[in-house]
Amino acid sequence: MKPKAIYIVSATVPERISALKEIAYNYWWSWNYDAQDLFIRIDKELWEEVNHNPVMLLNKTPIERFIELSEQSDFVSSLDSVYSSFRKYMESSSWFSENYPGNLNHITYFCLEYGINESFPNYSGGLGILAGDHLKSASDLGVPIIAVGLLYQMGYFRQQITQGGWQNESYYENDFFSMPMILVRDANGDPVVIDIQLPKGKCYAYIWQVQVGRVSLYLLDTNVSQNSEIPQYQVITNQLYGGNNETRIQQEILLGIGGIRALRELGINPTIIHINEGHAAFAALECARFIMKDFSLDFRTAVELTHAGLIFTTHTPVPAGNEVFPSSLLDLYFDGYWQQLGLQREEFLLLGNMDGVENPDSFSMTILALRLSSFRNGVSELHGKVARSMWKNLWRGFPDNDIPIRHVTNGIHTLSWVSEGLAELYDRYISPRWRTETHDNTVWNKVHSIPNEELWRVHNRYRERLVLFTRDYLLKKQKSMLSASGRSQVNSYLNPDALTIGFARRFATYKRATLLFSDMPRLHKILCNEERPVQLIIAGKAHPHDTAGKEMIQKIIHDVRAYGLDKHVVFLEDYSIAVARRLVKGCDVWLNTPRRPHEASGTSGMKAALNGCLHASILDGWWAESYNGENGFAIGTGEEYGEAKDMDIIEAATLYELLEQIIVPEFYERNYTKVPVKWVQRMKNSIATCAGLFSTHRMLRDYTTKFYIPSMNRAIELRSDVAKKGKELRDWKHKVRSSWADIEIIDVQVYGLDTANVGGSMYVKAVLRLGSMDVSDIVVEAYHGSVNADGFIIDGRSVALDYTNSESGYAEFRGSYTCLDGGKQGCTVRVIPTHKYMYDNADMRLCTWA
Repeated sequence: MKPKAIYIVSATVPERISALKEIAYNYWWSWNYDAQDLFIRIDKELWEEVNHNPVMLLNKTPIERFIELSEQSDFVSSLDSVYSSFRKYMESSSWFSENYPGNLNHITYFCLEYGINESFPNYSGGLGILAGDHLKSASDLGVPIIAVGLLYQMGYFRQQITQGGWQNESYYENDFFSMPMILVRDANGDPVVIDIQLPKGKCYAYIWQVQVGRVSLYLLDTNVSQNSEIPQYQVITNQLYGGNNETRIQQEILLGIGGIRALRELGINPTIIHINEGHAAFAALECARFIMKDFSLDFRTAVELTHAGLIFTTHTPVPAGNEVFPSSLLDLYFDGYWQQLGLQREEFLLLGNMDGVENPDSFSMTILALRLSSFRNGVSELHGKVARSMWKNLWRGFPDNDIPIRHVTNGIHTLSWVSEGLAELYDRYISPRWRTETHDNTVWNKVHSIPNEELWRVHNRYRERLVLFTRDYLLKKQKSMLSASGRSQVNSYLNPDALTIGFARRFATYKRATLLFSDMPRLHKILCNEERPVQLIIAGKAHPHDTAGKEMIQKIIHDVRAYGLDKHVVFLEDYSIAVARRLVKGCDVWLNTPRRPHEASGTSGMKAALNGCLHASILDGWWAESYNGENGFAIGTGEEYGEAKDMDIIEAATLYELLEQIIVPEFYERNYTKVPVKWVQRMKNSIATCAGLFSTHRMLRDYTTKFYIPSMNRAIELRSDVAKKGKELRDWKHKVRSSWADIEIIDVQVYGLDTANVGGSMYVKAVLRLGSMDVSDIVVEAYHGSVNADGFIIDGRSVALDYTNSESGYAEFRGSYTCLDGGKQGCTVRVIPTHKYMYDNADMRLCTWA
C-alpha cells in the first residue's frame, strides 16, 4: 500500500545535548574514540544493532532516554568535551593552510566507491577503503578536497555461505534518511537536480552530501521520481558493480559527466580533478566541454587546460582489470556528445585507444585517463613499474623508465585503524604527536621504548577479544542453522592463546587464497600441534560473477571439514570494515599470497602492521618496498616465474617452511615472563618502519607536493587572461606535430671511447637538421647506460646537450656525462619536444632517436 503523504521524521533531542546530532552527521566521530563512546553510552546493544550508525541510533532512541541523559552530569560533561574538540578540529588551521596560505582552489576527487565506515555501505573493498582514508587524511591535513561519487540504494552485496560452502548474494535497501548524510536542497528547499542525456531520454539525479571532517563528499542518486517513466534509469545507482556492461557505462557517465555537472550546479568550477581509477575518466571530457563554453574555445585548446589540472591514479596491474567498453556502446551513448566537443566519431573513439588503431571496436577508460592527464601514478613502487610496462605503447619510442607514470604508495588513515589499547600506549611512550604527525618516522621510532611486557599484554587482550568476537559473530550469522549442541561447539572454536593468522581479502584467483591449503596433511600437522597450536581466521567476498572465486571459498570450507579442522579454521562471512578492524587488531600474522606482480598495493597489511600484527607476504605491492628482514616475513625473494603452476608449487612449499621453521617457533619461544622477546621486537620493528611511511598523511603530502600544487599552479597559469597561454600551448603543439618529421639526427660523435673508465667523462656531439623547428622547441639528450646481450641500452640515463651553433640549416649540440658503471656501456642521442608550459617532456609522446 503506497502512502498518501511521505515525510521525514528526525530524532528529538533535548537542547542541552543537541550537539549529538551535529556530531552524528559528521564522520569525524568514526576516528574519534571519545565520540563513539558517547553513542555507545546511549544504548550499547542498539549501537551494535544499527551497525554503528549514529543517526539511526538517535532516531530509534526513545525521547525518555535522551531526557535521562540530559540530566546526567557526567554524560553532559563528556559531550561538551567531545563537542569542543570537534569544533576546534573543524575551525583550526591545518598543515595545508600553513604551508600553502591563500591557495583556496578546490581539488575535486572522483571515485566509484567510498569506504568510510560500516554504517555507510557504499564500498566493496580496497579501492573504496583507500578513497575513504584519503578523505579522512585530507580533512586532518586541511587539503581542500571536494569528493564526488555515486550513492547506491543497495550498496554492495551481502554474502551468505550455504551449508555446502557456496557463496550466495543478497541485497538490503539503504535508508538514506537514517544515515549520516543530507539531501542537498536549493534556496526554496527543493532537492537540487542534475540531468544527463542518455539514449532513452534524460536521466535525473539528486545530490547527497556526506561530511567527512572538513571534507564534503557529494553523491549522485538516480532513484528519484523524475526517472519513474524510464525505470532503467531509476536503478542506475541501485547496486555497486551490479548489472551488466550497459549499467556500468551508465554509472560511469553519471559519475564523470554527471559529477562535473553536480559540482557546477553547486557553484564549484573544478580546476584540479583527481580521478581515482579509470571509472570517472569521462569527467575530463565534461570538464573540457565546460571550458569550451566558458572561454569560447575549441576542443584542442580546452583539452590543454583540462590536461594541466588532471591527475589519474591507476590501481589495476593486469590489462583485463581495466574497464573497456565496446564501441557500439559508445555509439549508443555518445552520439551527439562528441558533436558538442567538435569531434568526429573516429576522433572521439581514438581518445580511448592506442595511436594508429583504425576503426577501433573498443574504448578503454584507462587509456582515456592516461591521455588526458598530466600527472599519472601507480599505487606502489613496483606497481608504478608494472604500469609503465603495461601502457608503454602510448609512449612508443620512450624507454620504460621514461614513461610518465610515477608512483605514490598507498597508505591508511591511522586513527581509523589503530586499536584503542595501542593508542593509549602510543600516547604514553611515543607522545600524542603520533596522532597529528602520523607521517613522521622519527616519532614512530620511539615505539622501541614501550616495555615488551606492556606491548605483549595489550596485543594478547585484542587476540582474546577477536576470539570472543569470532564466536559471537558465527553464532549470530548461523543462528537459524545451529542446534544447541552446535552452538556449544562454536563456543569451543579457536584458542585465545594460539598463534592466530588472518587472511581477509577479495577472493580473486590471483590472490591465491587456496595456496595455504594446497597440502592439507601438512597444514593439519601445523595447526593441530598441541604444544604450539595455530589457527586461521578467513574472510572475503568473491564478485557475484566470479565463479572461480566462489569455488575457492567452497574448496577451503570443504577441505577444512574433511580434515576436521573446524575448531582451527574459521570463515567469517560478509566481510566488512567492522570485521576488518577486529582482525587487524587481534591477529598475530597477516597473510597475503598474491601472484606477483598482480597486487598493486594491498593496504590491509598496513593496517595490521600499525597494530603490531606481523605481515607475511609475497614481495608484491607495498611489501616489496617495506620489508627489511626484521619487520615481518617474506614468502620468497621476489621471484617471478614463467608458469603460474610452477610459481604456486614453489611458493606454497616456501610458505609451509616459513611457518614451520620460523613463524611458529618464534611465536612460542618465550622468556621467563612468558613474553616472546624476538617476536615482540619484530612487532616494534613493524610499527616503527610501517606506521608513518604507510599512512595516508604521508600519501596526501606526496600527492599535494608532487601533483596537486604543481598541477594547480600550471592550470591557473594556462587559464589566465582568457586562456591566452593555453592557446599559445595549443598552437605550439600543432606546429610541433606538423613539423616533427622534419627533424633528423645527421651525425653523433662520442669522444673518449678508448680511455673510458668509471668516474671518467664522456663527450658527445650531435648535429641535427631542424627543418621548420626552432632550437627552443626541443631538448637534445645523450642517453647512456649498460648494454645487454641483444645490444640494447638498459636502465639508461639521459643528460641534456647544450646548443652550440647553427649553420646552413644544421644545429650542433654538445655535452658530457660521467661513466657511473663499468662493463659494456653504450650511448646514443635522442630529441624530444619541450615547452615551458608542459609538465613532462614525454607528454606529446614524440621522440626521435639517432
